[in-house]
Amino acid sequence: MASMAAVMERERLTAEMAFPPAVVAGGGGASSKPGAEPRSIVIKIRRRLPDFARSVNLKYVKLGLLSAGFPMLPSPSWVVLLALAAAAAYSLFDVAALYAVDLVGCAAWLCAAALLVAVWYARRPRPVYLVEFACYKPDGDEHEISKDGFLEMTESTGFFNGEALAFQTKITRRSGLGDRTYLPPGIQARPPRLSMAEARAEAEAVMFGCLDKLFAATGVDPSRDVGILIVNCSLFNPTPSLASMVVNRYRMREDVKSFNLGGMGCSAGLIAVDLARDLLQANDGALAVVVSTENITLNWYFGNDRSMLLSNCIFRMGGAAALLSSRGGDARRAKYRLLHTVRTHKGAADGCFGSVYQREDERGRVGVSLARELMAVAGDALKTNITTLGPLVLPLAEQLKFLRSLVLRRVLRRGARRPYIPDFRRAFEHFCVHAGGRAVLEEVQRSLGLGDGDMEASKCTLHRFGNTSSSSLWYELAYAEARGRVRRGHRVWQIGFGSGFKCNSAVWRALRDVPPVSAFAAGEEERRRMSCNPWVDSVESYPPKAYI
Repeated sequence: MASMAAVMERERLTAEMAFPPAVVAGGGGASSKPGAEPRSIVIKIRRRLPDFARSVNLKYVKLGLLSAGFPMLPSPSWVVLLALAAAAAYSLFDVAALYAVDLVGCAAWLCAAALLVAVWYARRPRPVYLVEFACYKPDGDEHEISKDGFLEMTESTGFFNGEALAFQTKITRRSGLGDRTYLPPGIQARPPRLSMAEARAEAEAVMFGCLDKLFAATGVDPSRDVGILIVNCSLFNPTPSLASMVVNRYRMREDVKSFNLGGMGCSAGLIAVDLARDLLQANDGALAVVVSTENITLNWYFGNDRSMLLSNCIFRMGGAAALLSSRGGDARRAKYRLLHTVRTHKGAADGCFGSVYQREDERGRVGVSLARELMAVAGDALKTNITTLGPLVLPLAEQLKFLRSLVLRRVLRRGARRPYIPDFRRAFEHFCVHAGGRAVLEEVQRSLGLGDGDMEASKCTLHRFGNTSSSSLWYELAYAEARGRVRRGHRVWQIGFGSGFKCNSAVWRALRDVPPVSAFAAGEEERRRMSCNPWVDSVESYPPKAYI
């Protein structure tokens, strides 16, 4: 806790000015008393993510190295296997040197080695495949709202004072959102219809909308084939749960393993993927469905607290569903293979825990408050996450450069040298950064040294669909697919941020080329595939010439 506060304190721009007591008190021409201690005013400004080059915590580097496994750090099973193989080779050479080959002994050694290899092969983690995913998009212009329409709707409710309206206008104009985002009908109604029935209707439209497309595109029978179901929604958790709503709608089997993740913020989608991977590796031959969404209807803020008004300006309606499998036969039709997941949780620090906090304002209206220190908290979580992820994904040359700079600073004490920041563009072809807001995307781009092309999918998703919470990463991957940029062997990095505070990463490798989408699909199968992609009718107009 203390070290965390110290790091954040160093990363702030601080100016200190000393004044005599009389001047501070506003005493005009009065002189200060002799011997009186001067008072000071400290001004702290925080507008950027931390500079990752300032400090590197070695324990997170070690964690990444331990996660990397063989060949960087051999596991015990590999050590035993290599030792036995070396002993067998030594024995063979020794016997051959004496011209007395013991065929029985050779056969025994070969059988033992084959047995060890077979045991390792049987106990290795099963690969997890992403067969297909689908994103929600309303039909036509249903539920669409422009920036001007949003501001007019906000003013017409009569809940906001002049300062709150001016603040929302300024944020909306600078948010990076376009004029074709979506809000649920309960929010757009005059007056707003805020009820459990409206919230359920929104959840059903989003979840069932993308699930219907997913099952149609993959040919999966949800009542027979799905063995694992995970639904994540942070702020809307009714009884029965959202997962139970899905089970009921598709008449899923009685032994389905269902999970409902709530309150985990915008990074919960990758938490659900990580959970699905563990369950698939423990349940051979199963199919898992992950549904990521957020509910707007009952979580709109109708107060005047600025820290809570930000969510109104950037969050929009959306969701996604993904089909994952550990079946070997699905490798032929799957799009991606899951390589790594890295989860970082900073909730042990009070400042991180309270940076995104649902609470009541002074008039008792509930909203989600975003703290001023949010950018610093997010930057610290991101730094920890990428430090752990680096040894898993970076080429050996990048790791050696990083190690060299670390040795110069920590061992040889050459403090003037800045640590080498690895070039993650050598590890990934596609970057999907959570579209949390224009400022967040710009700061992540600057901190990681990414180009405009690397951030195109994230910025275009923010412009077209807004911040759809945990599902935004899937809209971004769908954009890369819609442009025809995903090729076999390409690696994808998904980065999510969420309350708690959490930063999570998932790394995928493309198993085949993904063709671009077109509004004029030829066959029925092609139309079903393209219906999963929300960019079919708009990808040609992106990226926009300027983000407004």
